[in-house]
Amino acid sequence: MSIDKENQITDDIMDKIVKGEIGTGEKLPSENELADKYRVPRMTVRHALLKLEERGYIYSKQGKGRYVKEAAIPIQLSLTGKISFTEKMNQLGFELKTSNIYCEKIDYDAEVYRILGTARGEAVFKIGRLRVINGEPIAIHNSYVSESSFPKIEEEGPAIQSMFSYYRKQGFKEFSSRQTMLSITFPTSKEQRLLSCKSMVPLIKVESDCIDAESKQILEHTKILYRSDKFKYDITMD
Repeated sequence: MSIDKENQITDDIMDKIVKGEIGTGEKLPSENELADKYRVPRMTVRHALLKLEERGYIYSKQGKGRYVKEAAIPIQLSLTGKISFTEKMNQLGFELKTSNIYCEKIDYDAEVYRILGTARGEAVFKIGRLRVINGEPIAIHNSYVSESSFPKIEEEGPAIQSMFSYYRKQGFKEFSSRQTMLSITFPTSKEQRLLSCKSMVPLIKVESDCIDAESKQILEHTKILYRSDKFKYDITMD
């Protein structure tokens, strides 16, 4: 019975936040006030509020209470592979900062190797960049690149912030992509730290390839993790 009440409270408050009946930055009633309102024990209310925190709808201020998080920022994503994320965000006027967070050789991954057309004995590197917009971490971009295609990738990879810029320096000019796949996942502990999110905040995972438009060579396989609690994504094709 308490679980049903807990879910009812969670759904009710979440619905009010989504509809704007409880505004951005607004302080929620105290646990005691909510317990009286819903006629349940205080612990039931606490569990419901913790769920809302995990889902990214509210946050706590030590000794002050719980507040509604700011409204989601609308972001237009390009799924065509013709323009880089950096270029797209700059065009839209966002303050984008990118940090290269790792360049590491991966263990054999049959799917990634197949997509890249790389033999099992050859090296593939994963280059990760953390994207931050207006001071908020938005995404982790992982690019899988074969050493056979880019012999200096181990050396040059740690300095890369934009893969498109890197490819242009290698002589490639125009880019396209094949099939783009979207799915939902949840963050690992490392991804939680990087994206400043809770374990139950869903991440949107976008998987695609970057292809040289002229030669049709596959330059990379890409896996991008986007936070779903701080942003709304427009995926309308350009």
